[in-house]
Amino acid sequence: MKFKIPNILTIGRIIIVPIFVFTFFLPGFFGDLIPFFLFVLASFTDYLDGLLARLFKEESKLGELLDPIADKILVSTALLLLIMNGTIKNFEVIAAIIIITREIIISGLREFLAKGSISMPVTSLSKLKAFIQMFAIAVLLTGDFGNKVINFQDYNAQTIGIILLWLSAAITLYTGYGYMAKGIDHALSEDDKS
Repeated sequence: MKFKIPNILTIGRIIIVPIFVFTFFLPGFFGDLIPFFLFVLASFTDYLDGLLARLFKEESKLGELLDPIADKILVSTALLLLIMNGTIKNFEVIAAIIIITREIIISGLREFLAKGSISMPVTSLSKLKAFIQMFAIAVLLTGDFGNKVINFQDYNAQTIGIILLWLSAAITLYTGYGYMAKGIDHALSEDDKS
């Protein structure tokens, strides 16, 4: 079986996740920076695989299947680790839960709509949400090192990351509602036919 470059990048993103988890538990400076760089690398491959697939006309069913799975594994893992170590805490956890829940619901919805040959294209707002979400997580991953580098007045890396996480969660709710409305309309029309 011949693998196309975009699919190799997507599979690479999945392979990075266990390495990312291992490095997250490294102490001190390396525990801040290595997971940050791995997350940024994985996030960049998400952009790159889609770009290359369109550019070289190498879009495939395998890529269509694996790309959203790789994204969800990466984002959910990062958010859970940040909750576990207390970077995301208290009410901030709600923003992370909104993002993870939306990812699960939309995955199920895409599968449901695919049975009816209905596609759910990614909107520009969803792409913006994904960028803000990845940026927020990357900033939060910098830990104490990030707080030393980004620190003006009452805003450090942690504060900026949490603000961006909430912004991402708000956009997530808005875009998730649009996808859910489309799915519910389709389900109701299918019920009317039967």
